[in-house]
Amino acid sequence: MSPPSPVGDRFRRFRERLAAESLDRPPVSDDCPSTASGSTEAGGRRGRRRGGGEELRVPEAEFTSYYGRPVLKGPVWKWDIAAYLFTGGLAAGSSLLAAGGQLTGRPALRRAGRVTALVAVSASAVFLVKDLGRPARFHHMLRVAKLTSPMSVGTWILTVYGPAAGVAAIAEAAGVLPRHGLLGLAGRALPSIGHAAGLVAAGTAPALATYTGVLLADTAVPSWHEAYPELPVIFAGSALASGAGVGLLAAPPAQAGPARRMAVAGAALELYGAHRVETRLGLLSEPYRLGRPGRLLRAGRLLTVGGVAGALLGRRSRVVGALSGTALLAASVLTRFGIFYGGVASARDPRYTVVPQRERVEARRTGMDLPSDRAVPPAV
Repeated sequence: MSPPSPVGDRFRRFRERLAAESLDRPPVSDDCPSTASGSTEAGGRRGRRRGGGEELRVPEAEFTSYYGRPVLKGPVWKWDIAAYLFTGGLAAGSSLLAAGGQLTGRPALRRAGRVTALVAVSASAVFLVKDLGRPARFHHMLRVAKLTSPMSVGTWILTVYGPAAGVAAIAEAAGVLPRHGLLGLAGRALPSIGHAAGLVAAGTAPALATYTGVLLADTAVPSWHEAYPELPVIFAGSALASGAGVGLLAAPPAQAGPARRMAVAGAALELYGAHRVETRLGLLSEPYRLGRPGRLLRAGRLLTVGGVAGALLGRRSRVVGALSGTALLAASVLTRFGIFYGGVASARDPRYTVVPQRERVEARRTGMDLPSDRAVPPAV
């Protein structure tokens, strides 16, 4: 009789071990069928079912970022870009104020609006070049015109608006030029040239006031990107309010009628847009309500209401008008900085990037009537 082979002994021991393991397993009922994919708990997609058919799921994974770093690369812009947002809006509002004074025969409003527009657009150019690093970079932007790029469109808006605002402001010097000679000829021609230039600047002003809102919304910063319908509205209202503030400061009460109407219109747009970004965006509204951005926006809202109230109730007082104009200008500054810092705060916290993405995925899945476990193979 031949001795047993080692291979046969190993096979026999393997069968005995399988038989022992099968005896140790609990019986499987019809309510808990096994799946072809093995242990369903390890898959994380489909859990065991209880008697009532309730499906158990693995809890959602908590999102984290490497070493606590943000998911997005935050904007590299500093406070000078927030100041650029304000001065651009101030220039646009002042040109609209100057056009109103020009068309209604109010020289004090026209003069204040034109001079302020030139000063503000010059400050905007300084802030923009400071952010770009070299003036030549602004020149390089003029090599192409790309309608799908807010930065390219904004560059061309500034290129058209800046010279027009400058010529309109220079035309205000016609009254101090001599009446004879070459300077006298220039003094007689400047009012007509300034009239045309002022209208060109006023026609470009709405685009100048709102394109920066489109520029911010075109980025990946969550609270800016999601507020794309409201940011142009806020910036347009802020521009009108700041221009009205200039008129209330510079013009006597008898000539400040257009400034008061601009203040009401600008405050309505600004307050409506600010309320929307603080309530409509869900989780992404938090950066506009909390911390420094929340304090800035609340203070701006109070100053806007106070400035409009003073402009309407104190229409016969030069002092009240000046205080109201100062309040409107300060409110415009605070609103622009609040919107700017709110977006920066949303880029720093990964929660504002990941949670809205999950909500959009769930909304698409629900809209298409797709089951959440569609990717799981059917049970055998």
